[in-house]
Amino acid sequence: MTAEELQSGYIFLLDKPLDWTSFQAVNKMKYKLKREFNLPKKFKIGHAGTLDPRATGLLIVCCGKFTKKIPEIQDAPKEYWTEIKVGVQTESYDTEKPEILHQDISHLSEEMIKEVLDQFVGEIDQKPPIYSAIKVDGERAYNLARAGEEVEMKSRKTTIFYLKDIKIDLPLVSFTVGCSKGTYIRSLAHDIGQKLGVGAYLTQLRRTKIGDYLIEDATSDFLDNEFRFETL
Repeated sequence: MTAEELQSGYIFLLDKPLDWTSFQAVNKMKYKLKREFNLPKKFKIGHAGTLDPRATGLLIVCCGKFTKKIPEIQDAPKEYWTEIKVGVQTESYDTEKPEILHQDISHLSEEMIKEVLDQFVGEIDQKPPIYSAIKVDGERAYNLARAGEEVEMKSRKTTIFYLKDIKIDLPLVSFTVGCSKGTYIRSLAHDIGQKLGVGAYLTQLRRTKIGDYLIEDATSDFLDNEFRFETL
């Protein structure tokens, strides 16, 4: 790898760790690349699709002229390994907020759960979580929510291509989901809970695929303070 290659166009596949923001991961890489390859101040770098801090997995980072590929990559179908907890909810639809509204789930069977999951395959209406980066009246929704303001999220169309590898060990349910751009898996978890009548929230999320890019080809080594790109 050379400075010329990086500026001509390069794609890194990162395995984003838990509790890192996508912005932090890109900034870390930008700092290391600029330092180790003496890149210009305006060196272009960006990610192709945000991952929430509480999610892990595939984060695609484009450098140089390949930043033009970002919209194309963002439009590609995504795949996630997902774990939800049924019978309880959180305000953020994930582990950021504490559990609330515990419900009895003793009446739930595997058949009932799988029947509900099947109802989410195809085109669906989905409201993004209030704790999301979507702008409402010019302000990030999560900023409004954290300030205690009421946030009304508009529903949007999204597509769930498949739900597979379903494993049920109540109160936990895990599955792999393939979906279109703009799908919020946190909202999917919440909506599944509502359809079951007992609530649910997202406990784990790992992005495993974006288009033809796979998590198996990704690494988190680039984020290590000791890692040097010359070793690639």
